[in-house]
Amino acid sequence: MVLVSAVRDYINRMLQDISGMKVLILDSHTVSIVSVGYSQSELLQKEVFLVELVDSIYKSKEPMSHLKAVYFLRPTSENIQHLRQQLASPRFGEYHLFFSNILKDTQIHNLADADEQEVVQQIQEFYADFVAIDPYHFTLNMPSNHIYMLPAVVDPSNSQHFCDRVVDGIASIFLALKRRPIIRYQRNSDIAKRIAQETAKLMYQQESGLFDFRRMEVSPLLLVIDRRDDPVTPLLNQWTYQAMVHELIGIQDNKVDLRNIGKLPKDQQEVVLSSEQDAFFKANMYENFGDIGMNIKRLVDEFQQISKSNQSIQTIEDMAKFVDKYPEYRKMHGNVSKHVTLVTEMSKIVEERKLMLVSETEQELACNGGQVAAFEAVTNLLNNESVSDIDRLRLVMLYALRYEKESSVQLMQLFNKLDSRSAKYKPGLLDDSLARGLKGVENVYTQHQPLLFQTMESISKGRLRYVDYPYVGNHFQQGSSITSFSIFTVLNSKRENLLLLLVGVVQLCSCGPWSSRFSQVIFQITLSLPALPEHKHRQSFI
Repeated sequence: MVLVSAVRDYINRMLQDISGMKVLILDSHTVSIVSVGYSQSELLQKEVFLVELVDSIYKSKEPMSHLKAVYFLRPTSENIQHLRQQLASPRFGEYHLFFSNILKDTQIHNLADADEQEVVQQIQEFYADFVAIDPYHFTLNMPSNHIYMLPAVVDPSNSQHFCDRVVDGIASIFLALKRRPIIRYQRNSDIAKRIAQETAKLMYQQESGLFDFRRMEVSPLLLVIDRRDDPVTPLLNQWTYQAMVHELIGIQDNKVDLRNIGKLPKDQQEVVLSSEQDAFFKANMYENFGDIGMNIKRLVDEFQQISKSNQSIQTIEDMAKFVDKYPEYRKMHGNVSKHVTLVTEMSKIVEERKLMLVSETEQELACNGGQVAAFEAVTNLLNNESVSDIDRLRLVMLYALRYEKESSVQLMQLFNKLDSRSAKYKPGLLDDSLARGLKGVENVYTQHQPLLFQTMESISKGRLRYVDYPYVGNHFQQGSSITSFSIFTVLNSKRENLLLLLVGVVQLCSCGPWSSRFSQVIFQITLSLPALPEHKHRQSFI
């Protein structure tokens, strides 16, 4: 809940202290931050009557001096340039500038120079440079982030940009949580080491004063690990509600696009699926698919009872009661329709793609022995016309991870069969990537738990090996242990705060089954974070 609350608190402070009619101006990143944390109706309650993007608002020259402009932007050079151009010819009565991360002094001076008409009332840093998807996950919305796990020679400049963005996101999160962590990283990962070292440099050298919060008895821990450490979990189909919606339909910034699913009313073509706004989803997001069907039936029955009671309007008093309850009734109607539509569509996909058969074989590969039976089962599914290309690829990869050292001939047969079914999957693409050792993966096979869960258990018991996860700098405390957990993902958990940064495909929007499966495990051991100390932030007035 802490990250969601932090983002909402920042937005509240931006809007409620500025009276009168406002226009909220965002960039392509902060629009996701605000849309996930705040609803349109809540913005209207704060007298926000217009929302625009900073790179398109200049197209209109119409003066709107009756509006106060509230900018919430990432402190990028592009956004600073947009602001300079717009301050040169101001359209609004007042300008209030809020940035989601640390501003450079030169950027502040550039804005001051551009404000010749003195319309800027304030400049502040509000550290919400991340999308708080739910109480346990956040994302930095970095597309194709798996590319940056490849050797840096692929594109060194973009690799540095990726690293800078991750460091910025980590800094924002710890500033929002009002903590400065000790930092550890996975020794055998170059990108994890690089991010850890650059984060430490920012927190302990470049901006040490900003991160100088009240000392705690046990310091927070930032652990940077590599997604490639567990190649198995993302390959397994999952059967819990949130994971299935993301994998089979898709979730982006807590929104589900249903426009390709039959003929739906316009207001149901894109629906919000948020544990903060939807009590049914919050209660059922980690429930098994079979249980979801029964729970939705109860939800429908409850709605039908309410509908029947609304049909018996006999008096003016009955009418008044109905009008008072109508907003709640309409909200419940939309909620019931949303979940019925989602479960109906997923049931259809499960049947069309034969996911019950596919998942049964996946579980056999992950948990049980029997190479001959496994080879036969995978071969039969590769020949099944109903099985999708992506499911075929997953099956072959699981087989390769389990039996690559035992049955190289059979494995090559599966590669060739996969290649014959879909030309985009070439054997050569699989050989190199699957020829790694699988240290630690056996427990994932037998216990259905992400390898990261074992890593967290080691942390909680003070047994995470220094030789495998060294510290950065000399700011660490030896022998300390973690007493409670609260997980967010790019990935965080509580040591009194532990933040796990998993480099690679870690956001809910990048790898639904793994991310949702992990959050399900963590959900079982989550405790609330302690009260946070007084927050310090920087502000400038021009």
